[in-house]
Amino acid sequence: MQTYIDQLNEAQRAPVLQKDGPMIVIAGAGSGKTRVLTLRIAYLMHQGVDAFNILALTFTNKAAREMKERIAKIVGASEAKNLWMGTFHSVFARILRAEADKLGYPSNFTIYDAQDSQRLISQIIKEMQLDRDIYKPNQVFSRISSYKNSLITVKSYFNNPELQEADAMAKKPRIGEIYQQYVERCFKSGAMDFDDLLLKTNELLVRFPEVLLKYQDRFRYILVDEYQDTNHSQYLIVKALSDRFQNICVVGDDAQSIYAFRGANINNILNFQKDYQGVQMYRLEQNYRSSKNIVEAANSIIDKNQTKLDKVVWTANADGAKIKVHRSITDAEEGRFVASTIFEEQMNKQMKNSDFAILYRTNAQSRAMEDALRKRDIPYRIYGGLSFYQRKEIKDVLSYLRLIINPKDEEALVRVINYPTRGIGNTTVEKLNIAANHYKRSIFEVMEHIDKIDLKLTSGAKNKISDFVTMIKNFQVMDQNQDAYNMVDYVVKKTGLVQELKKDGTPEGITRLENIEELLNGIKDFTEGQKEVDGARGSLSEFLEDVALATDLDNDKGDDDRVALMTIHLAKGLEFPTVFCVGMEEDLFPSAMSMNSRSDLEEERRLFYVALTRAEHQAYLTYAQSRYRWGKLVDCDPSRFIEEIDAAYLEYLTAPETNYRYKSSLSSDIFGDVDKSKLRLSKPLSGTPPKWVKDNEPEKPNHDIRRLKELSKAVKSSGNRADYQGLEVGQVIMHERFGKGKILNLEGAGADKKAEIQFEVGGIKKLLLRFAKLDVIS
Repeated sequence: MQTYIDQLNEAQRAPVLQKDGPMIVIAGAGSGKTRVLTLRIAYLMHQGVDAFNILALTFTNKAAREMKERIAKIVGASEAKNLWMGTFHSVFARILRAEADKLGYPSNFTIYDAQDSQRLISQIIKEMQLDRDIYKPNQVFSRISSYKNSLITVKSYFNNPELQEADAMAKKPRIGEIYQQYVERCFKSGAMDFDDLLLKTNELLVRFPEVLLKYQDRFRYILVDEYQDTNHSQYLIVKALSDRFQNICVVGDDAQSIYAFRGANINNILNFQKDYQGVQMYRLEQNYRSSKNIVEAANSIIDKNQTKLDKVVWTANADGAKIKVHRSITDAEEGRFVASTIFEEQMNKQMKNSDFAILYRTNAQSRAMEDALRKRDIPYRIYGGLSFYQRKEIKDVLSYLRLIINPKDEEALVRVINYPTRGIGNTTVEKLNIAANHYKRSIFEVMEHIDKIDLKLTSGAKNKISDFVTMIKNFQVMDQNQDAYNMVDYVVKKTGLVQELKKDGTPEGITRLENIEELLNGIKDFTEGQKEVDGARGSLSEFLEDVALATDLDNDKGDDDRVALMTIHLAKGLEFPTVFCVGMEEDLFPSAMSMNSRSDLEEERRLFYVALTRAEHQAYLTYAQSRYRWGKLVDCDPSRFIEEIDAAYLEYLTAPETNYRYKSSLSSDIFGDVDKSKLRLSKPLSGTPPKWVKDNEPEKPNHDIRRLKELSKAVKSSGNRADYQGLEVGQVIMHERFGKGKILNLEGAGADKKAEIQFEVGGIKKLLLRFAKLDVIS
């Protein structure tokens, strides 16, 4: 243990060695906070604290997994398994499963994702016969989510006239009724959504003091990572659990608080010292990740914020390259600049694709980047797009699995009861749903007693329903002694899902089949991994919980050599040798919606700070003078954040726009052109005639003639740029705009020479070679 502690610097060592009492560690970007958290946990165990008495909360499964692996190397794998370590949602889901009966839930409750919740809300809106243009399911879901994170229950809502009035003013007076219906339907289905995992934990700790005492006694030492990202609900849970022993250590950076839009409250970290007595504060200010130029530039940015904790981040790393700023005419040209820069860096420095990240403020910006990367044949991966587990065919399989574990799960049941088709149509399902609501039972329970309830169904329909129930119950029996892989392999074949997809011979159908195969591969990997986990058997319920709480980044094993594309919010906690921060324009970054208050603008500035500090060696800031928005080309101004960086740390690849550009509402076309040929003076004003009168005198060149090169030398100096007279049929070329292509034919001569080129994307094009910028690849 001492060997590991000796490797820490003095600032890192102090919080590791403090055993008891409340403490806060203000950790600047790249300052080794994960290392401090890891070694603090290992040190507590070394000092005799039982692993079962330590609770460590993180914001991603990936962070928890990496910390556990590091701790296992120090204290041994068997002891590390006893730690309660994971995300807020995964740890509280574990507590809720153990105590679910107190809240009236089954221990095998389903966890609804956002898609499940929105589908249920959509169904409720339809049943209430409300206007879907006013009550949009995704907006209603977002509203309900914000209520839950603010601990506003259905009862609280109806006791608060101001909330009801606000919804009425927004022309949504029945939000409260939808909220109530949604909560009741989730409860009847034995389901919780993501927000419930926090709300119900708070309910459990408040309503049942004996449960609170039990977990206070269990968790004598609590550690919280990224404390600046906690919302009010998380804050109250941590406060309640730590209240008895007050051995709480929180780690965070107020400069990286960027999740206010989903309820994060920066005041949690700013006011930590007021919440506990005798708080020890430690600061980690040495950055090990980034070059000095990047660290100092980031400092000059965040210094503009007024709401912050005092710290001075520094680094002993080399100065490194300056931050490069590039202006493009359009967003398409911006994409081409980024793609060609990556291409050139790879060629010149033998860098991998995974060494590069492209960060943007909104997901919509990825399109121009994707187009440019594809044309350069550069593989990439978009994070935060459609998750693998959100694809239709995967959701279908998961719905069958959820139904096996929890037959009350009505969202899952409605999704698969007639897929593949088995003759149970919408009318039958509607009758089952009405009966379930009437008897206050789940649809599956009604189906189990279909012979005893008069729903005016044909005997054929009743038989099909009975067959479906029997199939699910057979699966449940099998689940008791089979692991997740064997179960899923059997389910996808027995239900007819695989056969259904095999009928579809289209490329899409084949892709769906491959996705199910990939799901099985993932489950096999999961069941093998569970063999290492104490008390786990790789069961279906374990797999479903893992999937429900997983995120796109958690599943990234880092073995895929692709350029990473993601929003800045998703990039938090990651690092890359080279980072492109694109779309650095006013109203885009900072966002137009952040201009209403200082606190909103300061959050945007913190977001930019996060983007910049993801870079280890090189950062690029790019912006466009015009960009398409909602189908219209609009003029853009460079972001104020570029100006806020100390100029000493910047290198402009294109001249910055220093002059204010007045955009007239008049069109220049209305004034016509001036005919200069008619400009003749009958008599010169002085002894020397004006330039335009001296028709026979050649004009002097604008360029310094000593700097001009011979054409052949100029061509050679630009790398592989083709001399158009030397091109040959069959050569593979790269075009700045159209990407990779092959020359099929050459025609013409001299300045009129043309090439017919088959491009991989966009087909055959005929280019006039004196204008075309081509690089010969082979």
